[in-house]
Amino acid sequence: MYSSFVGIDIGKWNHQAAFLEVSGKETARSLAFQNTSEGFQSLSKSLAPFDKGQTVIGLEATGHYWLALFSFLVDNGWTVKVINPMQSDALRKMNIRKAKTDRKDCVVIADVLRFGRYTETVLPDEDLLQLRELSRCRVAHVELLGDLKRRVLGILDRVFPEFASCFSTVFGAAPTELLQECTDPEELADYDIDKLIKLLEKESRGRHSREKAEELKAKASRSVGTRFGRDALKFELKMLLEQLDFIKSQVKELDKFLKKLMKNHELIYTIPGISVTLGSAILGEIGDVKRFGTPQQLQAFAGMDPSVMQSGNFQGTQGKMSKRGSPYLRRAVYLAANAARRFDPVFKEFYDRMIARGKHPKQALAAVGTKLLRVIHAVMTSQKPYNPQKLLPPAAISQLIP
Repeated sequence: MYSSFVGIDIGKWNHQAAFLEVSGKETARSLAFQNTSEGFQSLSKSLAPFDKGQTVIGLEATGHYWLALFSFLVDNGWTVKVINPMQSDALRKMNIRKAKTDRKDCVVIADVLRFGRYTETVLPDEDLLQLRELSRCRVAHVELLGDLKRRVLGILDRVFPEFASCFSTVFGAAPTELLQECTDPEELADYDIDKLIKLLEKESRGRHSREKAEELKAKASRSVGTRFGRDALKFELKMLLEQLDFIKSQVKELDKFLKKLMKNHELIYTIPGISVTLGSAILGEIGDVKRFGTPQQLQAFAGMDPSVMQSGNFQGTQGKMSKRGSPYLRRAVYLAANAARRFDPVFKEFYDRMIARGKHPKQALAAVGTKLLRVIHAVMTSQKPYNPQKLLPPAAISQLIP
């Protein structure tokens, strides 16, 4: 049992600490300190009179601003609890006085610790924390690539609308290199045919040659692309292509780093549909699987549990997916489920059965995702490779079928 409770309200630049005893009485004046080394030392001086074995410190998981202070306190031997802001907010709303002050907030956090009615935010180990950080970074980069590609296509639609019809994708090695050389149809129409053939053969590894070069030059000479504002569009196109190339190279670097971090977590690869990138995202978002006593709890964390509809004495669970959990985990599970239902016989049969029952493809894929989450929970909990016969006996599989 603790005899002293320290609540700290976290801010970007400044923090506020309150010090309470078991009765709720403040044992020292509240302390305002900066999010700097000097500020942390000021907190250390205020904590000096307290017994580390009898004192617990509470922080709200506010954005990412709490992490530096958390690390400092743990490194100095203090017991620190990270609290979900929703729990302290519930106690804050019970207070009759409605004034919102940092001093009041840090007292509320200390009270939450004193009452002991909270669920501690469990931090993953360093490997899993890095997987989560870099996986989210990768998602942001991939989304940026998508945005850049849409902008490139928008410019091509105006400057050279015929270009896209010459290739299966505008963003292959050959077309992007060609666009770097010739940013409008007039430049391409005047481009030396032999140089064009060499460029295409090199970048396409021999798949495109003279026939493709002649097609491009013919379409360029007859292009209906606009000349209005063309110089600005050409300049923007060149910049976008350079950005695309740079972001692609960063994604490759991210993939290398993630692969290195995943060396101690390769068990998840035994699950169908899970690659390095999806495995790192799933492990990083889940963190310590022991937080989830049942597969249903993991399903709720991913926001893939059914939302509950309640009115009076009626309660239904046939609503849409709640989508309240981690969007990153939900995204990774959906992508893995889509791969699993295409390439794994067990998941493919399950998906086809859902479709045969009249389920919409999105509903069938969601069912595959739910099943996949159960497998992920079983593999991570047991630390044994995926084996559908051992991990999911017929009785358990039948429960997965809506």
